[in-house]
Amino acid sequence: MIEQFTREIVQLIQNLPPVSIYLVFFLVAYFENVIPPIPGDVLVAFGGYLAAESVVGLIPILVLTTVASVLGFMSMYWIGHRWGAQIEQKQKGVRVLRFIPVKYLNKVRLWMQQWGVGVVLANRFLAGTRSVISLAAGLGHTRISSTVLCSTISSVLWNGILLGFGWVVHENWKLIGEYLSIYGKVILGMVVLYVLIRIGIHYYRK
Repeated sequence: MIEQFTREIVQLIQNLPPVSIYLVFFLVAYFENVIPPIPGDVLVAFGGYLAAESVVGLIPILVLTTVASVLGFMSMYWIGHRWGAQIEQKQKGVRVLRFIPVKYLNKVRLWMQQWGVGVVLANRFLAGTRSVISLAAGLGHTRISSTVLCSTISSVLWNGILLGFGWVVHENWKLIGEYLSIYGKVILGMVVLYVLIRIGIHYYRK
């Protein structure tokens, strides 16, 4: 389903004028933070390929995807800040909560208690946890200025890397999706291992 969505977006972009292409990338980068299944990273890499083909400008794409990523992050931050209690209690009365991944929320909150906004700084590199991190940041009422700054730095670095790879590998940009999948599994494995180690240490000390 995700692959089909990616193909459809790519086909759409290839038939659009440059101005509309920028808009599509902005929307993809924004909603990728709000609706995690959207394959925003692969499409950003495709943007690097388009920049190499001089269809769009590399810097404008980087700026737009970064701004959209930060806006998406802060949108989820606002949801966490506004409906934090309902999210934790999993109340069904708030419709927007049905689309919020709360499974790992408590774990991410523990990370933030230990590393603070450093988790926000690393959020773009932590595949599968981005929307949860932004929710946890809002729930924890982290300072907005620090949150925006760290989110911006993280987005600039991550999007810059993806665009650079898309530029370098050129027409083989789809391979980046395969490597991102492997990367995501490695990150997930490391997170699970870390949690297990912390649990083991906790019981050992007891």
